[in-house]
Amino acid sequence: QTDEVFLEAQIQNITTSPMFMEKVSLEPSMMYNVAELNTVDTAGERESTFGSRTYLQPMDTRQYLYCLKPKQEFAEKAGVIKGVTVIGKLDIVWKTNLGERGRLQTSQLQRMAPGYGDVRLSLETIPDTVNLEEPFDITCKITNCSERTMDLVLEMCNTNSIHWCGVSGRQLGKLHPSSSLHLALTLLSSVQGLQSVSGLRLTDTFLKRTYEYDDIAQVCVVSSEVKQS
Repeated sequence: QTDEVFLEAQIQNITTSPMFMEKVSLEPSMMYNVAELNTVDTAGERESTFGSRTYLQPMDTRQYLYCLKPKQEFAEKAGVIKGVTVIGKLDIVWKTNLGERGRLQTSQLQRMAPGYGDVRLSLETIPDTVNLEEPFDITCKITNCSERTMDLVLEMCNTNSIHWCGVSGRQLGKLHPSSSLHLALTLLSSVQGLQSVSGLRLTDTFLKRTYEYDDIAQVCVVSSEVKQS
């Protein structure tokens, strides 16, 4: 649902002696910024998820996790970031128990390019918990990922539990390629529990093509007495 890319790398010591892991880092491609997710915040200090022991025993495996986010100048261009498959390369430096240093740098790592379709709908804001049968607001972002201008109409279809507030069939107007618009919508749920936000339909009047969006997000619906207590 987002342009973030999560990379998990499994590194195994296939030698017969312990190995000191000096550095494992991801060098992102020019379109991304990277955040390493291999530390935890303990008493205000960042500590490795692997603890203080930086040795990798024979046949042991470690999992490293990284999050890549598009740089601002590329994140605003849906058509550009959609086609990016190169995300970066791993740089691994280690020492053997005899002090010999080794290094491995991978070739550029590839990812599967996401298929957004012609129109991408993503959720910008939504509350985690809402009251039963009380209206709540969400904000949607609609992006034209095609290479043509669209003239969009929004329809809101109720489900067994989700009911949309407002007029269905709203004209959103023309949306140019790689452009986005934000929509503030109001809805309510008539059923308690974890409910799926569904029932949005976008129609391009130029091509008479309709795009359906279900299971956009989930929201926890509780009775007002439970939430207030």
